[in-house]
Amino acid sequence: MTVLHGALVTLRPSVREDVPALAAIRATPEVWQWWQGGDDLPADVSATLDDPAVHCLTVEYEERIVGQIQWHADESIEYRHAGMDVFLDPAVHGKGVGTDTVRTLAAHLVDDHGHHRLTIDPAAGNTAAIHCYAKVGFRPVGVMRQYEREANGTWHDGLLMDLLADELVR
Repeated sequence: MTVLHGALVTLRPSVREDVPALAAIRATPEVWQWWQGGDDLPADVSATLDDPAVHCLTVEYEERIVGQIQWHADESIEYRHAGMDVFLDPAVHGKGVGTDTVRTLAAHLVDDHGHHRLTIDPAAGNTAAIHCYAKVGFRPVGVMRQYEREANGTWHDGLLMDLLADELVR
């Protein structure tokens, strides 16, 4: 995986040395609300790095780690597409970092990997994320009811969004 450069961010392959910073970001209340994990966030972050089906990229902004964006691909002939997930330090929310991060990875997946369709699935109540993804060209496809279990055992809905290659807002 090469290093990707956006207008504001650098996306580089995540490494073990990133785990403490990424776990600390995941532990912030603003991120935890949407990216819950087990009792051991460093272990959760490390487990994702070990998953061969997930490509993890550390997001750097102003020369510091501010989050992670992950992607996976379905390479089957019938359903070929890529999906992504992202979390960012609340300190950079509202600065265009999320939009630049998603746009940079989306362009890479379309241009370099040849994907014609991308998906992302924020919590239906995560309006800031939904707005960010829409700026890049993602459109709502439908609500996935009781999609994700929260730490307290309740379920919340997810919003499936997709983007076709020619809809990418560059």
